[in-house]
Amino acid sequence: MNAYNILFGIIGFMLGCVIACWVKGRIISQKLKSAELEASRLLEDAKRRSQTLIKEAKFEAKDRLFNMKSEFDAETKETQSELKKKERRLIQKEESVDRKIEQLERRDREIFRKEKQLVKKVEHAEQSETNYNKLIEEQKKQLEKISGLAAGQAKELLIRAMENEARHEAARLIKIIENETKEQADKKAKKIIATAIQRYAGDFIAERTVSVVQLPSDEMKGRIIGREGRNIRAIEAATGIDLIIDDTPEAVILSGFNPVRREVARLSLLKLISDGRIHPARIEDVVKKIEQEIDLAIKEAGEQAAFDLGIHGIHNELIKIVGRLKFRTSYSQNVLQHSVEVGFLCGIMASELGLNQKLARRMGLLHDIGKAVDHEVEGPHALIGSKLAKKFGESTKVVDAIAAHHEDIPPGSVYDLLVQAADGLSGARPGARKELLEKYIKRLEDLEKIANSFKGVSNTYAIQAGRELRVIVESEIISDDESVFLSKDIAKKIEESLTFPGQIRVTVIRETRAVEYANK
Repeated sequence: MNAYNILFGIIGFMLGCVIACWVKGRIISQKLKSAELEASRLLEDAKRRSQTLIKEAKFEAKDRLFNMKSEFDAETKETQSELKKKERRLIQKEESVDRKIEQLERRDREIFRKEKQLVKKVEHAEQSETNYNKLIEEQKKQLEKISGLAAGQAKELLIRAMENEARHEAARLIKIIENETKEQADKKAKKIIATAIQRYAGDFIAERTVSVVQLPSDEMKGRIIGREGRNIRAIEAATGIDLIIDDTPEAVILSGFNPVRREVARLSLLKLISDGRIHPARIEDVVKKIEQEIDLAIKEAGEQAAFDLGIHGIHNELIKIVGRLKFRTSYSQNVLQHSVEVGFLCGIMASELGLNQKLARRMGLLHDIGKAVDHEVEGPHALIGSKLAKKFGESTKVVDAIAAHHEDIPPGSVYDLLVQAADGLSGARPGARKELLEKYIKRLEDLEKIANSFKGVSNTYAIQAGRELRVIVESEIISDDESVFLSKDIAKKIEESLTFPGQIRVTVIRETRAVEYANK
């Protein structure tokens, strides 16, 4: 019984295992089918997606291709348009070149034709010259027979006639050349001078060395004179200046050639008057102190002038001489201020001409140093100044410029002419210089007298404060060509006869009038 039970159990177990294996295989087969179906579905979906992507890619490729084609077509059209424009330009250039070639050919033909004509004219001129020479020879022989003059005498008369004709022709050519040259030179010179004036911004100061000392009252005159004149003698001995005490109310006149000493005497007298203590010992002390102050002021003035112009390396003694110009005047123009102004103008004009500005300024500052000692040394101030400059180590160019600024020696460089121009410009500008009325009238009279001394002059007028002389000539005596020589001769005689600041313009006026009356 137990064996049967075990057997049945084993058989049941085996049947269970078989059934389980069958069920499991059934399940596996169903899963495989389901997986195959899912795989087939996924494949179908993938195929559909790939087809869709391919279609989209094709459409996108077509769009890009279309766009690229459109861009290519547009670029092609633009390139074709540009090529057509270039082609038209080339055609126009070819046509222009062809026209120029034709013009050149026509010019060549014209030149060749004119050359032939010129050859013919030259041959004709040579033939005419030969005939003319023959006629002249025949006329000479006839003239010798008629006039009875020898060939030498006739030649002399002919030479004189030709000389007069040549003089007239030369005067005419000189006038033409002078007008053309002056026109160009005036424009350039005016531009340079105008630039120099515009760029120079210095103030104009016309200081004068005072020779009159005002007194608080006439009683002070007695104190200045002192007991038995001891005070006035002490002042004159200490300063070297004469004191003139006359009937001028409340004033004392200082007289002396040395401007520095005169300034020392003026300041000393002013200090004594303000102090009230006037006696010989006090006078000597005050004069010594004032002299020291003046020496210091002179040196400072010279150093300041050199500093203002940017000039270095001037000898100390020369600096002091420059400073002394502060107490020197010329036609009421302060010479130190004038020298500084000339230095600035020289430097500005030198820069316009591309020259050495510092050298030009140095020449301008030192050009009038001779005036500081011209009351002590004989000779023209230009030559005195050049000797001083040479003595204290200035260069040859500076020495020559100083000596030549009034043409005591001929100008040797453009710097000499620059100094002359700047000196004339500073002295001749309105308000720079003054003259006494008597001297002014005398100078105008002398100008008119010089011009009236020439033959053919009918009237003369000195105008513009004597800076221009207008000369009216008789048209029957003086020709247009001769008026050129007359203006030069008058100007030369004025330079030789008169001393004057700046320059004087001589204008010769010739007028011819034709008058006729109509009668009924």
